[in-house]
Amino acid sequence: MGTAFGTFGELLQGVLPERDGDFLVTLPVARWTMATFRQNPDSGELIVRPPEKTKARRLACMILEEAPQATGGLLTVNSVIPEGKGLASSSADLVATARAVGQALDVEMPASRIERLLARIEPTDGVLYPAIVAFHHRTVRLRAVLGSLPTMGVVGIDEGGSVDTVDFNRIPKPFTTADRHEYARLLDGLADAVRRRDLAEVGRIATRSALMNQALRHKCSLEPMREICREVGGLGVAVGHSGTTLGVLLDATDPAYTHRVSAAAQACSELAGNVAVYRTLSFPNTLYAGSGRPVPV
Repeated sequence: MGTAFGTFGELLQGVLPERDGDFLVTLPVARWTMATFRQNPDSGELIVRPPEKTKARRLACMILEEAPQATGGLLTVNSVIPEGKGLASSSADLVATARAVGQALDVEMPASRIERLLARIEPTDGVLYPAIVAFHHRTVRLRAVLGSLPTMGVVGIDEGGSVDTVDFNRIPKPFTTADRHEYARLLDGLADAVRRRDLAEVGRIATRSALMNQALRHKCSLEPMREICREVGGLGVAVGHSGTTLGVLLDATDPAYTHRVSAAAQACSELAGNVAVYRTLSFPNTLYAGSGRPVPV
């Protein structure tokens, strides 16, 4: 069995001044994919349920081809993460699949190997790391572990439709040189904010990233969501930069949290009619960047 969490979009996503500068910063949430794999020594056939999980099938086949004396079997993928919304559903499916197949075959499946395999399939989120991380999603490569934050609530809406990750990442980025340098400053600022556990600054940077992303994938609900955030005393707005979701970030340790969630959910339901409340994940054993900059791994 293997599991992987999803994300609520990203805290930050853009392009840095360097070559191959496309990056994102994950926002892990308590939504999960679970995969199970059972070998069948009497068959060389791989059966996948549900059958539309074609990327999971491809990954399982790649792992089986590399394993000595591997046989076929049954791969089952169960997920509660909505697809095509910018919530890392595909990445979670693949990471959970890699872990399940590796466990069944008794082969090591470190993050570096999973990255190498996933790079052959599609751009991928950084959900294989138990932390908030900066990740080069196009080249499927960890940039840095930023650390962990206190739990936040996310009151989210979906603007509808779906986005194909592969197609989206073929779109030319409209960001200028000045934009790229701003993304670098935002990444440094976010690393420092995570180290200091400064949720207000995290929310500010997430909102700025959402605004900058309007040039790439416009969201009609962003300004109304910013207004809701101000009205309920939220931290900021996070979005699925390559998806259809937007959410108001709220400090779950705030004594007024329950009231703020209720007020945000009510306002969001009037705006979009489809509201879901998420909780972010905390990782207390994660290393922090003592200098305020990302920690390379």
